[in-house]
Amino acid sequence: MFDSDRTALVTSLRAGLQALVDGLDAAAASDDELLRHAADVEALGRLLDAGRVILAGEVAHRSRTDLGSERLTVTRGCRTPGELLERVTLVSGSTARARLRAAAPLRARTALTGEPLPPAFPLVARALASGALGVDAASAIVTALASIRDRGAVSDTDAFAAAEQALVDAATGDGDALPAGADEVAIMAQTWALFLDPDGALPEEERAMKARGLTLGREREGVVGVQGALLPDVAAQLQRLLDAFLNPKVAGAPGPRFAAETETEEGEEDPPVDPRTSAQRRHDAFAGVLAVAAGMDGMPHLGGSAPTLVVTVAADQLDHASGVAFVPPRTAGDTGAVPASVARHAGCAGQIQRIVFDRAGRIIDLGTPQRLYTAHQRRAIATRDGECIIPGCHVPATWCEVHHVHEAARGGPTHTDNGVLLCWSHHRTLETSGWEIRMVRGAPWVRPPRWLDHNRRWRPATGSIHRQHATLVHAAPP
Repeated sequence: MFDSDRTALVTSLRAGLQALVDGLDAAAASDDELLRHAADVEALGRLLDAGRVILAGEVAHRSRTDLGSERLTVTRGCRTPGELLERVTLVSGSTARARLRAAAPLRARTALTGEPLPPAFPLVARALASGALGVDAASAIVTALASIRDRGAVSDTDAFAAAEQALVDAATGDGDALPAGADEVAIMAQTWALFLDPDGALPEEERAMKARGLTLGREREGVVGVQGALLPDVAAQLQRLLDAFLNPKVAGAPGPRFAAETETEEGEEDPPVDPRTSAQRRHDAFAGVLAVAAGMDGMPHLGGSAPTLVVTVAADQLDHASGVAFVPPRTAGDTGAVPASVARHAGCAGQIQRIVFDRAGRIIDLGTPQRLYTAHQRRAIATRDGECIIPGCHVPATWCEVHHVHEAARGGPTHTDNGVLLCWSHHRTLETSGWEIRMVRGAPWVRPPRWLDHNRRWRPATGSIHRQHATLVHAAPP
């Protein structure tokens, strides 16, 4: 195609695409129209992506090392094909490198004798060029199968062809099934790889064992960064533990609600939304997991006892809203400074001990096991409360902490009449969230913050089946 013809075609396509974008009016589209527009634009995008990958592959081919000083990168003053693509297309370096990786196995090859050879994955290359297959799905197929081919683990070319065909068909919807998304294709491709080379998982496992790790970073702006790589089974176990906190019952009804007060003649109002992000909820769930794990019987001991976090605080800092407490510093550069609310919260958490000093450094308050609820008391409180007593929070009793309604340091007894179940998040934020708790004849009552209930009425906690049954009995007509 002559340059003038190509320029005219590009100009025409650009004008057409611009007209398409200008005429979308997504806000005015019906639901069906909106989704149809999204599918149509994506189909066009797949064609453009195919062109990007094909051109990137040709840039790499003309920049191969055997061309010496005639390499395209050299004549254009760039170090790598990726840098050259960055300058020409204005994309990021990671995008340019991704296109080059995607192009390599999909480009026609040349044998040592000069004979032309088809691409390593001809079916993937053909489907990509037609716009039927997206780059993400193509890369998932190639990544899973190329490693097996490169290792020479399987010599059956028919098996490879069958795998490639099946995966392309699944991704493009060639057959009775709906087209599979890129993530689904990746799973299918990994399954095919395991089928073709079942022994290939062993070297992968060795690499994974070497790569596993967990690192706690330095404290910055009040938080500590976490980096690491978990083995799949460890990640799955952690996910299960987080799911115990963040199950659909909790996620589906994230905020407190009171049916009797929120119902109207038109129907029920939506429950208040949990202000925490998903990442924050996972953090709080992980904190609960750590608290439970620290108190388990099988946990290794430190200094002859269960691993206990010690929080120290000066007496004149304990009750200040801006007071400071300290936990043991993890590194030489850490101060271990935390808000005094952590120390107040530590007063009734099982595996966290609080120590209060006066101005002279004398210990004037030492948290002891006598101030912690026994297993018998905890079971009784768990039976009475059933779950976190904050309405709308369904973290089960086994994952909750027992909170002293009247703080033990101020004379509150370690008695079932003074203990209630709170999840880690509601326990930690009790002072700032606006929720209040009081005991009425040995049973917990709660009062919501003003943003939830303008009148701030006290209501009995009804988390356990016993309290729910009693509420129904008393509410039933005579």
